[in-house]
Amino acid sequence: MKLTIATRGSKLALWQAEWVKSKLESMGHEIDLKIVTTTGDKILDKPLAEIGGKGLFIKEVEEALLRGDAQIAVHSLKDFPTQYETDHFTLAAIPVRESVEDVFLSENFETLAELPHNAVVGTSSIRRAMQLKAFREDLVITDLRGNVDTRINKLKDGKYDAIILAKAGVKRLGLLKSVKYFEVLDTDIMIPAMGQGALGIETINDSKVIEAVKPLNDFRTQICVTIERDFVDTLNLGCHAPVGVYAKIMTDDSIKVKAALLKDDKMIKKEIVIPFDEWENAGKEFAKEFM
Repeated sequence: MKLTIATRGSKLALWQAEWVKSKLESMGHEIDLKIVTTTGDKILDKPLAEIGGKGLFIKEVEEALLRGDAQIAVHSLKDFPTQYETDHFTLAAIPVRESVEDVFLSENFETLAELPHNAVVGTSSIRRAMQLKAFREDLVITDLRGNVDTRINKLKDGKYDAIILAKAGVKRLGLLKSVKYFEVLDTDIMIPAMGQGALGIETINDSKVIEAVKPLNDFRTQICVTIERDFVDTLNLGCHAPVGVYAKIMTDDSIKVKAALLKDDKMIKKEIVIPFDEWENAGKEFAKEFM
């Protein structure tokens, strides 16, 4: 089957699209790429939360699908809205998840705990800023926009004492060791964004296209990110809200879910453990504890 993937043009987005392309080609499909520039790519001088709207990296990609320029889109699932236009599109597959954690990067300091008083830390995420402040109230949090390599270059230029990024993106681009020091942050300190480390493969509502990508779906990853997305959706929060949520299937097949949310200028943090067969409503029920 001949198919076209719509993708943003950043190095990370292209890596993700190429990964899906290679998987589909190995199944006998003929795949092209269509590069699209999104609102989130165009506006680089403002924090993401300030720009407003859901799916800052999604809208123009979906427009390419509507025009018929492509049949498939590959997204970082943490940027993918919990509510979307199901009349035209479907989230057809969620491949096996990469690392979920955030990573601390610095040219001068080995760990987050070792940063000096009033150190400047760069991040574009109010979720990360919330949890950084809870861990170290003295830290000066400064906005950091741009692609992964752009953000790392800003660190190397001395504009920040450290920056925080999603480990998955840095790892996928082979940049984890491009900075002198890095520390993978434990999820007890920094709860990830919903869907962090996972890809979402969106397709047009065409049964043949959906069936073509279905083999890339990983059911255990789908369970975990569904819990996370249901949690955020139930609280009516967007992709860039001050909320972290992480679901993990344990060795005994129970599921641990932990979340952090900024409410009335105070961070609320909780976790639960549920039986595997209760996963379908877990995100919604857990969210009620934060209302």
